[in-house]
Amino acid sequence: MSPQEQQSILTIALLAGFADGHKADAEREAIRRMAESLGQEDAGAGLPRLYQDVLLKRVSLADAVSGLEDAGQRQLAYEMAVCVCDADGRQSDAERVFLADLKARLKLDPVAAAAFEREADAIVDAAEVAVPVALPAAVAAPVVAASVVSGVDLDKSILNHALLNGALELLPQSWASMAIIPLQVKMVYAIGKAHGVELDQGHIREFIAAVGVGLTSQYLEQFGRKLLGGLLGKVAGRAIGGIGGAATGMAFSFATTYALGQVAKRYYAGGRVMSTALLQETFQSLLGPAKQMQTQYLPQIRQKAATLDAGQIMQMVRGGV
Repeated sequence: MSPQEQQSILTIALLAGFADGHKADAEREAIRRMAESLGQEDAGAGLPRLYQDVLLKRVSLADAVSGLEDAGQRQLAYEMAVCVCDADGRQSDAERVFLADLKARLKLDPVAAAAFEREADAIVDAAEVAVPVALPAAVAAPVVAASVVSGVDLDKSILNHALLNGALELLPQSWASMAIIPLQVKMVYAIGKAHGVELDQGHIREFIAAVGVGLTSQYLEQFGRKLLGGLLGKVAGRAIGGIGGAATGMAFSFATTYALGQVAKRYYAGGRVMSTALLQETFQSLLGPAKQMQTQYLPQIRQKAATLDAGQIMQMVRGGV
């Protein structure tokens, strides 16, 4: 895949990230940091500029689509756009309009596009079953009887989620990474409940954003690292390369999940009094060590990836991990 084709796909992904027209300042900042982070890699040197071009509307969807001639890359661009729009829950009307326009411009095979849409919708549906969508009006994260869950058990659960999310990065299906965010939401829900706090998806997503892990930006970073790492080739990502090539994306998802879980454990155990600044500082302090842990658990991640299939992923998003 040429640098121009990489840039076209990333442009489409960023345009999808801003398609709803009302991304919160925190999410815009998270996406900006993501672009700068990826821009530190040689292959992504122009990403910070690309982010600015998209934000300031200096680049159009037509421009991005024109840079993709290969049918597989066009399908990949659409799949990534759908994933980005789904990252923070159900698509808005503006996102649906954007995706319909994109699909028409890309001139996709209707059968392949429809098949992916069904897979993506299934992940979103499963995620909404797993955690309550909304609490009754005027009820905010009520305190309930705490579950009898030890700190050791919570640590095991957090590690299991991190291993699973690292393994998802190794799967050839582009929609597999979509399961990472719902599984993180489930993990935080279980941690809160273990400390006597009943959470809905809205509260959990706000907590994750406060920690500094924007949902849309997280997916963009996962995808961007795969793309810039050369993992997505002529077959549009369906034949992921060797374990070494996938290590960066795997380490990112493992570490992000592990650090997020540990921050959530401290936050809910401490009575939810940590400030946003302290949440972000704590998360960043845990991220580096978590990335080092990924190397230690690489065999388990490989083993888990080798046994996963679509049905298992859906079941884990819906129910227990």
